Amino acid sequence: MSAVHSWRRGEYEVTTDDRRINVDCVYGFLSGQSYWAKGVPREVVERSIRHSLCFAILRGDETVGFARVVTDRATMAYLADVFVLPSHRGNGLAKWLMECIGTHPDLQRLRRWLLATADAHRLYSRNGFEPLKSPERWMERHDPDVYRRP
Repeated sequence: MSAVHSWRRGEYEVTTDDRRINVDCVYGFLSGQSYWAKGVPREVVERSIRHSLCFAILRGDETVGFARVVTDRATMAYLADVFVLPSHRGNGLAKWLMECIGTHPDLQRLRRWLLATADAHRLYSRNGFEPLKSPERWMERHDPDVYRRP
């Protein structure tokens, strides 16, 4: 377990303190508003938070944004579940969140970062992400309906 880190900007804070994440907020957004995890069970969200390095954007005690990094903290990382609530968009919070993630001490000198996005290529390209150089080398096992089945 790494130390808790936090960054401040005006009335906002980004923290890696999982105890300060409003799981109801994260679950509500992912299960109801995201295109990538619609219908995800709460237990799955809770487990994903427990087993990831999470970054919450807070305004006071209110969670207004979130991202998690699945990583071995040595060679690779997968960036997932990045969002800013609609009422807080337009304030540069997603860009700032990516900067905070990029400066976290446990995420330095990783050989590979991955992510999947349908609509935020511009945000991620500012942070060094680009299309796969050799997509023919990559494979996936994807089950988009997993949350719809009992």
